[in-house]
Amino acid sequence: MLELERITARRNELDTLAEELAKQLAEVQAEREELVIAERVLHRLAEQDQAVTEAATAVAPTAARVAGRAVLLIPHRGGTGDEAALPADYRKILAIVRAADGPVQVRAVGEELGLEVTVRGKLEPLRAKMTKLADRGWLHKRPEGRFAARSQA
Repeated sequence: MLELERITARRNELDTLAEELAKQLAEVQAEREELVIAERVLHRLAEQDQAVTEAATAVAPTAARVAGRAVLLIPHRGGTGDEAALPADYRKILAIVRAADGPVQVRAVGEELGLEVTVRGKLEPLRAKMTKLADRGWLHKRPEGRFAARSQA
């Protein structure tokens, strides 16, 4: 009889252990499923980030080297007139000129940008940017030196 009691006790221990292991296995499987879902989400986010990065580099202004210095190339205005290809400061200049009632002087654009317009040297880089935009077809430079917006069509 003693043997039977030991067998029964051992079987009960093993049943209890089996229940604990089954519970642990269920918890492990649930956590594993959560990790699989998290992994899928991270892959999708990484793909979206990569797509956004590729899109940004596709329309980002291209850099070139002139006389050993890095410069941004301002694209010519195409039929689509996609301003996203311009650097941010050039887009700001375009927006200011378009918001004006008519042709504007460089000084007025400088004031809108918060530049110190009383110092001539502060306006010359802005004048160069506006001239570059005019040369590329984004703005129209009038004979008196004022700049006007071209139609967005």
